[in-house]
Amino acid sequence: VQLQASGGGLVQAGGSLRLSCAASGSTSSINGMGWYRQAPGKQRELVAARHRGGSTNYVDSVKGRFTISRDNAKNTVSLQMNSLKPEDTAVYYCNADEWSGSRRYWGQGTQVTVSS
Repeated sequence: VQLQASGGGLVQAGGSLRLSCAASGSTSSINGMGWYRQAPGKQRELVAARHRGGSTNYVDSVKGRFTISRDNAKNTVSLQMNSLKPEDTAVYYCNADEWSGSRRYWGQGTQVTVSS
């Protein structure tokens, strides 16, 4: 499975950005898709994930501001980020997990910078 992410950039606080990620390859093996982020000096954390069946989960800090969506037919996942805060600044990584849970795939990181 290969993941190609796009989006990101520089935005002022309160602004919006949209991240997108497309999966290719053995996509039938994928269950969950989502986004992680890693800020300088911090551990990578889950931001949002959506399973093939539709269930979602978000880190508390983005609830009500970020929305994850997924198109199973196109094997894409997107993250709409609204009301961005400087603390959202990080490198964001697209992620996909297999049904078996035995493998995890990563896309290339995309930088999101929110200025105050």
